[in-house]
Amino acid sequence: QVQLVESGGGLVQPGGSLRLSCAASGFLFSVYTMSWYRQAPGKQREFIATITHASTGTVAESAKGRFTISRDNAKKMVYLQMNSLTPEDTAVYYCNARTYPETWGPGTQVTVSS
Repeated sequence: QVQLVESGGGLVQPGGSLRLSCAASGFLFSVYTMSWYRQAPGKQREFIATITHASTGTVAESAKGRFTISRDNAKKMVYLQMNSLTPEDTAVYYCNARTYPETWGPGTQVTVSS
C-alpha cells in the first residue's frame, strides 16, 4: 500500500523553527520526486518545495531562504526544515510523491502564533 505520513507539526512562536518529516512506504521511494505543499484556511493548496530523486531541491519564492527540503533515500524520508516562521506560514502541510497517480499524506498542522 502506497502511503505517506507527515509528522513534526505543532505550535511555534514567530521567529521559531520546525522540522517536518514525511515517512514513505509501499513504493520505490528513491526514484520519485517528493514535494511539500501547504494549505491555509480559505486558501488553495500552495507549492512549497520539491526535491528530485538525486536530491536537487527547489523552494518556492515565499519560502526561499527560510525553508530547506532534504531526503534520505535509505530511510524513505523527506524533510522540510522551516526557520524564521511567521503567522503567514500557518497551514496544514502535506507531503506529496510524484507517483502515478500522485500520493498525498494526510497532512500535519503548523500554527505560528505568539
